[in-house]
Amino acid sequence: MPGTTLSLGDPLPRLAMFARLLRDCGLRTTPQSVIDAARALGCIDVGRRDDVRAGLAAVFVTRREETLVFDAAFDIFFSHHEPRHTAGAIPQRSRALPLDPAAAAAWRELLGLPASQLRREDEDTTPSGSSGYSAAELLRQRDFREMTADEQREARRLLLQAPWRLTQRRSRRHQPAPRGSVDLRRTLRRAPRQGGEPFLLAHSRRRYRRRPLVLILDVSGSMDKVSRLLLLFAHAVGRRERVETFVFSTRLTRISHLLRRRDVDAALDHTARQVHDIGGGTRIGESLRRFNRDYARRVLGHGAIVVVLSDGWDRGDVDVLAAETARLRRSSRRLIWLNPLLGSASYQPEARGMAAALPHVDDFLAANNLEALDEVGRHLAALSARTPPR
Repeated sequence: MPGTTLSLGDPLPRLAMFARLLRDCGLRTTPQSVIDAARALGCIDVGRRDDVRAGLAAVFVTRREETLVFDAAFDIFFSHHEPRHTAGAIPQRSRALPLDPAAAAAWRELLGLPASQLRREDEDTTPSGSSGYSAAELLRQRDFREMTADEQREARRLLLQAPWRLTQRRSRRHQPAPRGSVDLRRTLRRAPRQGGEPFLLAHSRRRYRRRPLVLILDVSGSMDKVSRLLLLFAHAVGRRERVETFVFSTRLTRISHLLRRRDVDAALDHTARQVHDIGGGTRIGESLRRFNRDYARRVLGHGAIVVVLSDGWDRGDVDVLAAETARLRRSSRRLIWLNPLLGSASYQPEARGMAAALPHVDDFLAANNLEALDEVGRHLAALSARTPPR
């Protein structure tokens, strides 16, 4: 609201807590960004709410798609400090945030908000007399193959807003640090400024980087009802992480460059025009053979994680599929197979292709609904920085 005043008191503790809320919502915050935010507040009128919002957004928001999350978090966090509104009242803005249930409950208690004031991004108001699940929660548990057109549009919105974070790897490069191993080069470079005596030691530590991710998606006829949503899933992940994406039916096609467009509809339509065998037969073994032969050396460096998304129905040679899956597993940091049929209680991996590939897979996970994809995201974020046991 233009002209609304805002009382911050001592800003540093509050900024640190606000940065924690943003981090829980999927934004990237660091101690340095908190310091930068405090400096930004020193350059503006902290009594003006809009100035404070703009100053903090300039520090914490690094992508356009993070703006809505930042605005909602700002309104929730600072609303109970405003003298003109009751506790937790948020004027004219949505209060939805991408928080898991435990984090949402913890922040409600920490900020002193009623249960209705801080909710997850996928929550909705539960009608009286219902089974206790909101419409959005039921949608998250609904199988992709059973969704109506309206439900698919809502699922698409939730997929685009879902925060994804991959596990990190230790790089060979080092960066300056207050403690750690002694950096002799920087120590000796400082020595002339200390009278020629290197009595102040410089330290460094190993740098951490996000692991690259490789998605190999099945777009054959048996995956027809879910293929567009899975391409949307690949587009959503690729906006936040370093991702190489391939699709296959009877042959393998690299589509990473097609999904880099910001406009998701244009990206998916362009992909549909370029991939001519969408909805065709399935040759998983031959597709993986081409990946191993033509692309593996280029995209599997730096400890890449490979995710194959397929129902396992295959018309090719199962011996080829088993051999190429084993080869792919040896080349990758971890091989994860997602199956949209796995969410069914009666499903058994009895298809010839799935049975041949399964012994060579590190993780076999469901991908039948939004909740399953969220679980995949949590699994990827929780993988150890060290080599996991196989």
